[in-house]
Amino acid sequence: MIVTIDGPAGSGKSTAARKLAARLEIAYLDTGAMYRAIALCALQRGVELSDADALVRTAASVQLSLDCGPTHTRVRMDGHDVSEAIRTMAVSAATSPVAKHPAIRKMLVEQQRSIGQRLGSFVSEGRDQGCVVFPEADVKFVLDASLERRAERRFQEL
Repeated sequence: MIVTIDGPAGSGKSTAARKLAARLEIAYLDTGAMYRAIALCALQRGVELSDADALVRTAASVQLSLDCGPTHTRVRMDGHDVSEAIRTMAVSAATSPVAKHPAIRKMLVEQQRSIGQRLGSFVSEGRDQGCVVFPEADVKFVLDASLERRAERRFQEL
């Protein structure tokens, strides 16, 4: 079974996906963690976030692996667990500039599909999950929330 959850930042995708995966006892795939890991790598390497070519080279050079359990997604970057490091404010701020590049999105979509094949059954949340990454998903959700509620959720998260 493949379940996807799409929606804007702060709409509750991650919370809903973790709870649903736990309830169904299947893996939780946090695709945003992959973009965060590339942003962390770029920051660590001193890559200018406005340099598209350098960001794409960084994304192509980093080795990402995900351990997807029903309530978590652990992220390893070049063999190091960065699951906590990707949740800092600096990485959060750097993630959007990374995620906007089509070449990086293409790379990560391919990796997400590969992870999905390995997992078999999972709940995936993130950008374009139901329409682009896993269009064959059995169930697709789109969550939304008011701007005020999304801002409140982000504030509480940070």
